[in-house]
Amino acid sequence: MNSLLKSFRILSVTKEIGLKAVTQTSAFHSSAVLDKKWNQRNYGPTKWLQHNKTVFPPQEPNEEPRKAFVVHQRANIKYSPNKMWYVACLVRGLSVDEAIKQLSFCLKQGATDVKEVIQEAQEMAVSRHNVEYKSNLWIAESFVGKGRVFKGVRRHARGRMGKVEYKHCHYFVRLEEGEPPKHYYQTPLTPEDQFNKWMEQMRSRKIIHSL
Repeated sequence: MNSLLKSFRILSVTKEIGLKAVTQTSAFHSSAVLDKKWNQRNYGPTKWLQHNKTVFPPQEPNEEPRKAFVVHQRANIKYSPNKMWYVACLVRGLSVDEAIKQLSFCLKQGATDVKEVIQEAQEMAVSRHNVEYKSNLWIAESFVGKGRVFKGVRRHARGRMGKVEYKHCHYFVRLEEGEPPKHYYQTPLTPEDQFNKWMEQMRSRKIIHSL
């Protein structure tokens, strides 16, 4: 009888310990928002910062020196990626000083985040990547990725409800050492080149159902 009582006491103690452990762990917030992989459905490079750790082989004495570069990003900006796209295109192909100057007068909300990211990348280039002059940098890449979208409810008249979306975006930038190119995109054609291109298109036409 005594052995049975001891066994029941041991079971009751283990149950109490188990309940305490459950109550303690349940106090932690473990929702999907704070999960480590909550950004797994986003758009954009997932290993963008790994480019800063790239180790290149040594160069030959007669080879042209390799230009330094640095990449940086900011994730989960409370701004629409469609609106941030215009700001990213504004600074693409500009020098760092000119980009910061343009962003200082840009009235869009996302211009503040883009300006801060560029300044952080500029400081990283000098302190970590042995760039001698921080003004000798230009923006080689500047683009946006879509972040997480939270859906909410907005109340309307007559008891109706409307859906509202809270969009986030990621901003990616790559600074390269040297002077920016004269034409970042395709080199514009002269009027004579445009005329010759048009003449070639006209002469290469084919009439359908002809000999």
